[in-house]
Amino acid sequence: MLWTVLLALLVLLLLQTQLSVCLRELRSVASNSHASSFSSSPSSSSNATYQQLPGAIIIGVRKGGTRALLEMLNLHPDVEVAKAEVHFFNVEEHYQRGLSWYRAQMPFTVPGQLTVEKTPGYFAAPQAPALVWDMNPAVRLLLIVRDPAERLVSDYTQVLHNRLTRHKPYQTLEELLIHKGHIDPGYKALQRSLYHQHLARWLEVFPQEQIHVVDGDALIRDPFPELRKAERFLGLPPRISPNNFYYNSTKGFYCLLSAGYDKCLDESKGRPHAPLSTEAFKKLCRYFRKPNKLFFEMVGRSFSWC
Repeated sequence: MLWTVLLALLVLLLLQTQLSVCLRELRSVASNSHASSFSSSPSSSSNATYQQLPGAIIIGVRKGGTRALLEMLNLHPDVEVAKAEVHFFNVEEHYQRGLSWYRAQMPFTVPGQLTVEKTPGYFAAPQAPALVWDMNPAVRLLLIVRDPAERLVSDYTQVLHNRLTRHKPYQTLEELLIHKGHIDPGYKALQRSLYHQHLARWLEVFPQEQIHVVDGDALIRDPFPELRKAERFLGLPPRISPNNFYYNSTKGFYCLLSAGYDKCLDESKGRPHAPLSTEAFKKLCRYFRKPNKLFFEMVGRSFSWC
């Protein structure tokens, strides 16, 4: 009887040891899969052999949802994205480094994949349209827009956060936006929200069919329909599905799912807006009515903005 008990204990110990080894191996595999499922670095694909100039560029707008759009497009197996904003066409120092430097900032790809870069500063940069055309006249351009008044407040909120982080002095949004009771047209964040002015420069260089406008507000509410339109514009087979998204009630926006793992945008996305009085916001909305109408006429569609 004693020998039977000892033998049973020995078998249990052996089984426990084997189980521990298996669990460690499973964790290792899961960790590696998680790292690679949302990464497009050269190591994630042994076949990724070369870097190419982008076939599509997200040109803007700043604080319009460009990062969300880039991450969502990156769900597509035929897309590789540049992880950082390159600022090649709007920063002279970078442009002087030449196309070889620009290409070196792109991800490694395999034949047939589309490289996408995003730098929202391109949209409002006067020199950018002609420089992008010189790089590739056939490049496809994505422009994501949102309510220009909300975009302005979000723009200021980011600047405010940066100044507070660096312990620098700051002015309130109302101080910057309102001058002698009226909207100050010289405020830079306001100028970035005059979409019709910037788009007009791009349309002087590129045909309208090469510029796809994404509804940034709709992308946040329900990402899939906007992503399907973007897939068609980019000539990609439909690979992104509603199952790639789930709503995170804690963060207040959609997160991404790929290969069983999820990814949410960093904490700066969805940051609470800086305060602005109701009266000032109404003035801002009235100011944008005419510019918005001009933009709607240019793109042949309207948006539900204030």
